[in-house]
Formats: sequence, structure tokens, C-alpha cells
Amino acid sequence: MIFRLNDDDIQFPPAELAEEDGLLAVGGDLSEERLLKAYQLGIFPWYSEETPILWYSPHERFVLFPDKVKISKSMKQVLRSEKFRITENKAFPLVIKACAEAEREGQDGTWILDEMQEAYIKLHRAGFAHSIEVWHNEELVGGLYGVKVGDVFCGESMFSRMSNASKSALIWMCQHKAYRLIDCQVHTEHLESMGAEFISRDEYMEVLRS
Repeated sequence: MIFRLNDDDIQFPPAELAEEDGLLAVGGDLSEERLLKAYQLGIFPWYSEETPILWYSPHERFVLFPDKVKISKSMKQVLRSEKFRITENKAFPLVIKACAEAEREGQDGTWILDEMQEAYIKLHRAGFAHSIEVWHNEELVGGLYGVKVGDVFCGESMFSRMSNASKSALIWMCQHKAYRLIDCQVHTEHLESMGAEFISRDEYMEVLRS
């Protein structure tokens, strides 16, 4: 069942009532209060210019447990070479803009619309959204961003302008941040090769609530 949200009420319907594809509700806004409420309930926005705001809560979550991250031999060599410099929260607006502009196979346009960028930049300034930046010779060549909920990192998007840049960002996060779980939201073979796996919504919510 798909619910229509009340513009004056940030409450969401129970996530387990989402459709088979995870779609739970439409409408509402991208206010800081509504976004934080959504993430706390295991819900996230994902939509395009042609649709209203759509809110999803998949029945299965594609996640990465940091202590299970897989690092290939070639990737270990990249990390040892120190060809990249990695920072945190130094260029959030640049990272989200780069993620919006990144070309993705099978995807026409971006879901990271201008209003989405503005909303997450506000979340960042409030201390809830975070970015990891990857630099090469002082040029931003990769990174990722997402929302922190307790010790869960809800990853929103990543980009790479040089080979292995986004992988370096993700591995750095796994090794340097005290997250119990990284929510990848959408399955990709790239993330699966790094150790990401599906868990049930119940398992995900148990970690989120703790």
C-alpha cells in the first residue's frame, strides 16, 4: 500500500507496509525534521524530476559490515602507494554535486536533484550528513556522502573520477570510522564484490535501533 504524506505532519506509516519494491509513501517535503525521522525509521527518499517525492523502505537491505569488507591484492597496493589523500567533511557540497553529475550505466539523468542537494547540505551543516573526499594532487577525484544514524551510516551516493577512488573512500570509512553497519541501499555488483550483502528489514532495524 502506498501512503500519501501530510505536509503538516512528519509522521510515516509503518515501514513493513511498503510495496514489494519498497515504495512506502509519496509527498511531504525534504525538511531536516522529516529526513531525520525517515532515516531513524529505515526510510529514505529516492525520486526523479518526473515524480513527487517518493519514500522507500526495502524489505531487504543491501548493507556492508565494515569488518567484512573485502580488499583485493591490487587494491591493497593502491592503498599502500598513498596515491590518494583522504579527508572527511572537508568538501561536502562538492562531493554531492559530483555524485549528481556522475554518469551511471543504465541511468538517464540523476535522482540527486537541486532540492535534494540543498536539503542534504543543510543536514551536513547541522552535523547529520557526512562526506568522505578522495584527493589526487589537490584535485577531488572521488568520494561518498550519507547520513549518520547512531552507529549506522546510510550511504546515499559515491563517485569516482579516477580508478579506485570511490573504493578507497569506502575502505577508509570501514577502517577508520566506528560504524557497525553501512547501508548501501541499492544493490550493485561493485559493492557486492567488496563484501556487501542482503539482510532482512528486521535485522537492519535491530541494528538501527541499538
